[in-house]
Amino acid sequence: MNARALFTVLACLFAVAAWADEQAGVRPDGTVTAASVAIPYSQFASPQARAFFPRMLAAGAQSPPLSAPIEQSRRFYDRLNSDRAARMRKLYPVTVRHETIAGVGADVVLPEQGVSAANRHRVLVNLHGGAFLWGAGSGGLVEAIPVASLGRIEVITLDYRQGPEHTFPAASEDVEAVYRKLLQTHRPSEIGIYGCSAGGILTGEAVARFIADKVPVPGAIGTFCGSLVTIAGDSAYVGPLLNGQGVPAEPLDLATLPYFHGIDTSDPRVQPGLSPELLKHFPPTLLITGTRDMAMSSVVHSQTLLTEAGVEAELHVWEGMWHSFFSDPELPESRQAYRTIVAFFERHLAPPQEEAHP
Repeated sequence: MNARALFTVLACLFAVAAWADEQAGVRPDGTVTAASVAIPYSQFASPQARAFFPRMLAAGAQSPPLSAPIEQSRRFYDRLNSDRAARMRKLYPVTVRHETIAGVGADVVLPEQGVSAANRHRVLVNLHGGAFLWGAGSGGLVEAIPVASLGRIEVITLDYRQGPEHTFPAASEDVEAVYRKLLQTHRPSEIGIYGCSAGGILTGEAVARFIADKVPVPGAIGTFCGSLVTIAGDSAYVGPLLNGQGVPAEPLDLATLPYFHGIDTSDPRVQPGLSPELLKHFPPTLLITGTRDMAMSSVVHSQTLLTEAGVEAELHVWEGMWHSFFSDPELPESRQAYRTIVAFFERHLAPPQEEAHP
């Protein structure tokens, strides 16, 4: 090798080293950079989750972008969720009937083996996920079927108004209308509300609305893969990276969703976690997420805020699990999540009242 060639090689090596130094390090503002990463799937997740993870990512890669025509997205997710619901009904037998409650479409899901004596006067309200854009019908059934069957409890899943046709607070108004109707036949302490992703966020927003309107809060709530503050923090960047999507230039924020267009998302009615005084009035809350969930940081932070406000807040984080992981029923982690949800509401909803005797 002549001197010129040697110089060229050394120059290239120095250039690569300098590029790597630029890519890997910590900036003064705390931003961490890396030239390249290779992150193995968690050894603590189940073998079933390890096998399912690549298939889940492949299916997710086919989903339309948020900018796609809304009917295209709704068709895609309805096919996805209809398949999930069919698989669930084989594992968790239920009956389903469609109703309109207080002007809001709803599916009433009942365990095929019948509601248990302990749950005779209890009811759960499910608020489906779907970015406040899709998820009505089949998406709600995915979240309601296993809980109704395993818990032997009535679950009502609501087709609340969504964007882009509607904006905040339309969905909160629908939830309050149905909740007020249920209060005609149930004590507040006999009612639980839960939701995943957008439904978890809506659950917090609905409770904030009840408090503002001086309506008694339900006996307990669940906010899963979405909670009382916007999607931010470490997981908003790391979650997409761990799911093969790379680090986003900007994480998904409530303000980017059509449902919140033109809305001040710093309003505590949108993000109840921004008001410590409001949180003091929240009921016991179950929070669920996974280490590969883009919303994990917001869920973890919401639990901290609730605890600081004096509210009983129970947090469960599943290793290696992604956003809305329990929508697929075959995973051991999904079954664990269903049992956790059922047990939480069994503990926190009011027990049956003593029957009056003549």
